[in-house]
Amino acid sequence: MKIVLLSGGSGKRLWPLSNDSRSKQFLKVLRNSEGQLESMVQRVWGQIASAGLREHALIATSKPQVEMIYNQLGSEIEVVVEPERRDTYPAIALAATYLYSVEGVSLNETVVVMPVDPYVEESFFHKTKELSRVLNESGADLALMGVKPTYPSEKYGYIVPQSGTAHDAPYMNVQSFREKPREEEAAAMIEQAALWNCGVFAFKLDFIINILLSNGLPIQYDEMVKQYDKLPKNSFDYEVVEKANLIVALPYEGDWKDLGTWNTLTEQIATPLIGKGIITESSSNTHIINELEIPITLLNLSNVIVAASPDGILVSDKASSPMIKEVMKHSDQRPMYEERRWGRYRVLDYLKYSDGNEVLTKRICISPGQNLSYQYHLLRNEVWTVVSGNGEMILNDKRFPVKAGDVLVISKQSKHSLRAETEMDIIEVQTGSELIEEDIVRLAFDWNEIMQLCTV
Repeated sequence: MKIVLLSGGSGKRLWPLSNDSRSKQFLKVLRNSEGQLESMVQRVWGQIASAGLREHALIATSKPQVEMIYNQLGSEIEVVVEPERRDTYPAIALAATYLYSVEGVSLNETVVVMPVDPYVEESFFHKTKELSRVLNESGADLALMGVKPTYPSEKYGYIVPQSGTAHDAPYMNVQSFREKPREEEAAAMIEQAALWNCGVFAFKLDFIINILLSNGLPIQYDEMVKQYDKLPKNSFDYEVVEKANLIVALPYEGDWKDLGTWNTLTEQIATPLIGKGIITESSSNTHIINELEIPITLLNLSNVIVAASPDGILVSDKASSPMIKEVMKHSDQRPMYEERRWGRYRVLDYLKYSDGNEVLTKRICISPGQNLSYQYHLLRNEVWTVVSGNGEMILNDKRFPVKAGDVLVISKQSKHSLRAETEMDIIEVQTGSELIEEDIVRLAFDWNEIMQLCTV
């Protein structure tokens, strides 16, 4: 069995902590067994490992999220990267060609696809192991996993079984799907043994490979990457599920939640205060999540979420917090905080002058033993001030040590990299006519490879 974890999202529902590069699954607001803060993706990856499935799992994602995944899970993670965002059908098709042509997975192998961020117990992942058996016994095109509802929710989609299905059936034939029904409709469907649709489904690899062949699409990974823009920009549900001949569903009895809004996420946050701040005792069911160095104080406010990051500040009563997605849908603000495989950075200040010149100031933290890529810029000059830590710098193929107090001038087209021996904090000031993250020409990533390019 192979597991494909879909990591997507545009980062609007949990603004301002989430953005285009840091979607909800990367927010470190949950507590692990040691009491340390962890993200949803870290929690799920740990559960997959405990269930004995890590070596069978890979993550399918878009380019903006790759660095964050490596930062939080480690660079050994197997990742399939979309050339561009095109919805779930193209992402799953790309992952299928990778499994088939790169990994050499058998066409008879079961592939399980699921979101990267369900809030569940470890038993959920043990249950997914049964999907392969269900596919074999039923002969179905697709086997879904559905959660037995605990109440008639209007927030979730439902898997409706064929009439007469027993509530305790080991699996059921699927009749239809219903998305976010009214409460009375949901109650009636639950009486018919309907399940919450948790976005988990399985198929034999040849099922997807044959669909690609029938549509004249490549089944070799390298060629699929080249022709990715030819795939329809549609969901897997629309392109595949609705056209399948036979679909079955496996019931799961256990806790399952979609922590997609501030009011649902804060239900699982163990402490009302993360970061600097004060909440008075007269406030109840109130949370502060503060990533800024400025303290936030709440006096006698209940049922409120205050979230602050370099991207902005949200103050909302929890019931209204889902509105943020609609309010921010047209925002094209650049992310002010990002995590990379080597560490993280935060934008401290940005100015654009009347003559068109721009100045951007960042605080960069490089983790011990990690390094920046060997790169150069075409549009900007940079000045680095090393605030703390020590490491090695490579500038135009020359290598030398750097430490706290050093100031480094990096002009346009100067090739440069830095490796941290201890954790390093650097203040970077960029100046130029257009300061964008895309202004990077990368020559090498691996430090050993970079050192081979050095002359001194």
